[in-house]
Amino acid sequence: MKKNRHEAILSLISREDIGTQEELMQKLNELGYKVTQATVSRDIKSLKLIKTPVSSGQYKYSYVNSETEDFSGKYYSILSHSVTSVDYAGNMAVVKCYAGMANAACAAMDNLEIENIVGTLAGDDTIFVLCRNEESAQEFKNHIEKISKNSK
Repeated sequence: MKKNRHEAILSLISREDIGTQEELMQKLNELGYKVTQATVSRDIKSLKLIKTPVSSGQYKYSYVNSETEDFSGKYYSILSHSVTSVDYAGNMAVVKCYAGMANAACAAMDNLEIENIVGTLAGDDTIFVLCRNEESAQEFKNHIEKISKNSK
């Protein structure tokens, strides 16, 4: 079932500009896949979908299909174009992004496997990052600030 659902997701995003989990959930339900937002969120992460801009200025889910290509440059690009600010307190950091970009930026961070990050959690425009300690959180903040300033 999961494999078929993943194939349906890839087919949908290749044919249509789907920019939110809610849209994707609705399309899957229309195709007979009774899914929740949590399932769609896990599928997006599992398929490593990213959001890319479309001509209307909105963003849509896209799939990068080459496992052998080094995507670190693309991940840094996503971060540099998504992040508006970053700060930390103790061993926690908060990354602010443009609306709708936090999931893509969070996935990019996860795929870059930045040192000393225990876990991440993304909303629409905010990412919560749990670091190993305060020093790691400060290093993370400096690293993300450097990436985001390179594009501006």
